[in-house]
Amino acid sequence: MPSLRVPHREAAHGAALDAAEAGARIEKPVPPRRVLVIDDNPDAANALKLLLEADGHDVKVAHDGASGLALAREYRPDYLLLDIGLPRLSGYDIASSVRADPKLKDTTIVAITGYGQLHDRSRSAAGGFDHHLTKPVEFGALQELFRAKA
Repeated sequence: MPSLRVPHREAAHGAALDAAEAGARIEKPVPPRRVLVIDDNPDAANALKLLLEADGHDVKVAHDGASGLALAREYRPDYLLLDIGLPRLSGYDIASSVRADPKLKDTTIVAITGYGQLHDRSRSAAGGFDHHLTKPVEFGALQELFRAKA
């Protein structure tokens, strides 16, 4: 006759706690953030907005540099997700203006761009960007950035 071995209750409870603690370390919830997405591609900007809102964030979108900078000054986001190649004002111009504004000193600026070469990353860092992500952006990478600033 086959037998079934049942773990002792305390051992099973301890294993469940170990698994739950490991899961908590890996899947720490992302705190809600105020996020501004500035991208001249409306489909990309709006898709990112929907993902971020589904994750619990308050998100605004602008599709050109001038309106994006004005919205940043009004909205004061925690995170500015910024395309570099924008009409009217480039992402570099916006990053420079945000860094010069004392009211936006705590804003984390993330380049979300098609420019991904080493010199592009160096230029964005020198231009005031805190992080540089290349399109298409992996959503998990954004979540990790948001967790890191908790």
